[in-house]
Amino acid sequence: QLQVVESGGGLVQAGGSLRLSCAPSERTSSNYNMGWFRQAPGKEREFVAGISWTGSRTYFVDSVKDRFIISKDKAKNTLYLQMNSLKPEDTAVYYCAAMAAIGDYRASTYYKPESYNYWGQGTQVTVSS
Repeated sequence: QLQVVESGGGLVQAGGSLRLSCAPSERTSSNYNMGWFRQAPGKEREFVAGISWTGSRTYFVDSVKDRFIISKDKAKNTLYLQMNSLKPEDTAVYYCAAMAAIGDYRASTYYKPESYNYWGQGTQVTVSS
């Protein structure tokens, strides 16, 4: 059972940047389709960004396009989320997730939490105004 561990959250002022990382808890040679989700207090968990197992295709929710960058180091199977121009409404717990199924999928697959089998514990991101 793959486990993923997030790191890099924290407190930042509006307009600042943070980089989140997500790595498997043990060494693995497999590459996964992966994504970032977030959940603010009292709200549903929402898709933020996704990346194909090759790293060649990325997907973003409209509210973070042009501000966030998702990337992965395939050799380390480590996922990153570079968050720039942060806004108070970006405040949430951010979760990393990976799909068990290997392969290419349509964009809509990445947007759905139920597409993912492995989830991290989450890391808090707080943006002050």
